[in-house]
Amino acid sequence: MRFETERLILRPWTESDAESLYEYAKDPEVGPIAGWPIHTSIENSREIIRDVLSAKDTYAVCLKEDNRAIGSIGLIPPAQSHTKASENEIEVGYWIGVPFWGQGLIPEAVRCLQKYAFEELGCEAIWCGYYDGNVKSKKCQEKCGFRYHHTEYEKPCVLMGDVRTEHFTRLERSEWIKEKS
Repeated sequence: MRFETERLILRPWTESDAESLYEYAKDPEVGPIAGWPIHTSIENSREIIRDVLSAKDTYAVCLKEDNRAIGSIGLIPPAQSHTKASENEIEVGYWIGVPFWGQGLIPEAVRCLQKYAFEELGCEAIWCGYYDGNVKSKKCQEKCGFRYHHTEYEKPCVLMGDVRTEHFTRLERSEWIKEKS
């Protein structure tokens, strides 16, 4: 599956994206606050593409002008969700490279996947989460219509080997329809 927005292409990751992925995922400002370690090499990024980013409904976020991966967005099914999503709900996760922060690109990508989740997948709600201190992610979620739902304390962040506080937001289909009109 592939999506296009005004400025973006959301497409499946390929191993040829490893160099671009490494360029942005090696930055310590990106992964750790999102719950994953910085990438250590192009080969490490290639492995992540094979083992993680190749999951269904996970997409490289690319600028239309060059189709180069600058971030990632994906829909997480209830069985892998960080929270208690029911069978007719889904979670969205995302990140983008530092040079692209503050340009509204991730909200644009999130809105695209909201439309897909509600209209094509028939989801009743979409969840999103952010770790304590990730103000940029919180603001993105607010811009995209998500509303605070709950906080989970002392939550293991397995990939980082620590324990964190995670805040969850949720957007119901009925709210999305109302905001759209």
